[in-house]
Amino acid sequence: MDRRKSLKVMVLGTVSSGLMLEACKTEDKKAILKKAPAKPTAAKHPGLMKEEVKQLDEVNSYTYFTPHEMQTITILADIIIPKDNVSGSASDAKVPDFIEFIVKDQPDNKVPMRGGLRWLDMQCLNRYQNSFAECNSKQQMEIIDEIAWPKKAKPEMKQGVSFFNLMRNLTATGFYTSEIGVTDVGYKGNTPNSWNGVPDDVLKQYGLAYTPKELKECISF
Repeated sequence: MDRRKSLKVMVLGTVSSGLMLEACKTEDKKAILKKAPAKPTAAKHPGLMKEEVKQLDEVNSYTYFTPHEMQTITILADIIIPKDNVSGSASDAKVPDFIEFIVKDQPDNKVPMRGGLRWLDMQCLNRYQNSFAECNSKQQMEIIDEIAWPKKAKPEMKQGVSFFNLMRNLTATGFYTSEIGVTDVGYKGNTPNSWNGVPDDVLKQYGLAYTPKELKECISF
């Protein structure tokens, strides 16, 4: 999978993760708030509307994936975008955290992702008596090769193909909207430059030339 040619997509995204806070009694929470009032969330996210801040707080208020699921997601992400001599891997770009965020922000992805992870584990348990994360790299790639290429996949692997397509899309989105991914693409953004006129060989090709006045007033080499 030559992912640097096939996966370079630019989609707006953000990387975030949250932890569920539990075990505080109502009275304790009230006491804590009285002693140290929390800074308004809106102040932490300037430019966001109240509705957007509320949605962000809800997304960050709990963790969706289990540690085992996150381990599997990390392995899969690094298979899709491994580290090379150009840039770091998907996990270096915190893609697993992005996927955790996006499935909570877009709940329609929850069941397909969790169902796909379970499907993958069941396939590996039946074949290798281990979950995907516990399989060796050779075993992992054997099953990945059966679901990574939709046109070559067997009909009974349809669910796995659908899951891997989603996993690949989320991984590419998370990676190429991260700092590592933007650097990997070579995107420079709006940067100042200098215009020194049309190159001489191009001017000669079309039989053109700058006038002395243009050279004096408009061109700086």
